[in-house]
This record gives sequence, structure tokens and C-alpha cells, in this order.
Amino acid sequence: MDSEGKSLLWKRLRKNLLWITLLVFVWLVCSAQAVAQPVGQTLTERQQSFPNWQSKPPVQRSEGDLAYPKWMAGTWRMSATLIDMVAPLAPEINTPGFEGNRQFLHQPVTATVRFVPQTVSKGRFMSRTLPSARADDIQIVSDRAFNSLSLARAYLGDDGVKAVKVDPKDPNRQITWLKNNQQLISTVTGRMVETPNAAAFATTEVFQQYFRNLKNADHGPMIYLNEVENTTIYRRHSDPNFPFSADQITAIYLSPQDPDYFQAKDRPVALYRYQLSFSPLN
Repeated sequence: MDSEGKSLLWKRLRKNLLWITLLVFVWLVCSAQAVAQPVGQTLTERQQSFPNWQSKPPVQRSEGDLAYPKWMAGTWRMSATLIDMVAPLAPEINTPGFEGNRQFLHQPVTATVRFVPQTVSKGRFMSRTLPSARADDIQIVSDRAFNSLSLARAYLGDDGVKAVKVDPKDPNRQITWLKNNQQLISTVTGRMVETPNAAAFATTEVFQQYFRNLKNADHGPMIYLNEVENTTIYRRHSDPNFPFSADQITAIYLSPQDPDYFQAKDRPVALYRYQLSFSPLN
């Protein structure tokens, strides 16, 4: 394929960002092992510098499951509202899905999510809660498959998302089956966390997204679409009706295969900011 053909191919693929970017914040409830925060800009400082992001965060390799604060345990009705969106490199670089996502600005979308206890032993993944486990062996983790399916269907509809499966050998890898025999494969590659105080929990993660259409599987290999960052700060409140909320920023980066990669490099080509609120479900 010549350079012009490759450019047209990538333009067609990037049009899928209209609905793919609706799935990226699904990973807020599909995270993995927390690691120590590297020296440098804190996540709070990164949040405050929005939208002036010039590079990716200094994450470390992801392993295992992320232990959330105990105050996040339970089943919740989550309301997600897109409150801001920025294309930092426009008009030189425009992502076709960006303008289409304006329809979701200031439109709350609700879904049910849950954080559940999990038993761990010596840092290794074990079964769900065991009666014999010590208290410090219990961690609060995301019910990843449930949460991802719930969130994806809230945005794309029940017919738009067929199923979600998390790799049983690697909680960082997830496959979403979409309509028309399409698949979105998301793999978390790095993250970091920080706890600014007892009522706050912050995390960032970087993951790669692949998209493939099984109908055309014989025409070529899986195509790497882009790299995504989610930086989220959860804050605990005293209101029992809304015990915690979150401010989340999603950044889209081009892959090295994209014709505009060397122009964008490590700068995001699209930024989305969400306000998340959580209310309890009986």
C-alpha cells in the first residue's frame, strides 16, 4: 500500500473515534496494580494544568489489581457528564470523532457500577472473598467486566455492545465485542496513584486500543489505533446521598502508525473532561 493509501486508511479508522472515545473512560473501573508515584508533577497538579498538557504522565508498568479505598466499596449509580473538550493541535491535526462527540456535552449518562472485596495472598491474585482470610488480605477492586459492559451500553445502547470479557490471566487486558463483528481490545500498559489525603484518591493509567473487524480479518493484521490516558481524582464527601465524586480527564494520543504522529509526538490530539458522581443503590 502506498503512502496515500495508508493515509486514507488511517482517516477512515480515526472516524471510529466517535464511539471509541465513548468507551475510554470505562477503564476508570478496570484498573490494575497501584504503584508508587514517580518524582515530578503530581496528579493534582496535572489536573490543574488542564488543558495545557504537553506530554504523557510518567507511569510505571501495570501489574495485578488496583486496591481502591474502602469508602468506594459497594454498588453505585454513576452519573458521567462531559463538561469540556479540547483539540490542542487543531486545526493542524483534527480527529474526525471529536466534533461528533459535542452532542454529549453537558448530557449526563448514568450506569450502575460496583466495587467488590477480593482476597489476595502475598501479592498474588486469589479467589473472591474467603472466610478464612485476614482483614488485611481483603482489597476493594472493580468488578471490571460488569462495570465495563454497564458503561459501554449506557453510551452505545444494548444493541451496540454484545459482551465484555476481561482476560482471566491478565486483568489489564479487556475485549469489548461490538455490533457487526467488531472488537475493541484495550490493554493497560502503565499507571501510578497517589493519596493526597484521607478523603482523596488519584490515579492515572495509560492504555493502548486496538480495533478490528472480524469480517475483514483475512485482509490484514489487527490495526493499532491510538494510546489513551485517563487521569482521575476521586473525592469523598459527607453527603450520604452522594458519598464521593470524581474529576476525570481523558487524553487521546496518536499511534506511531498514524501519518500525523511525528507532528503530534507525545502531545494529546483530543482532551475530554468528565464530572462523575456516585449515589448508593440498595
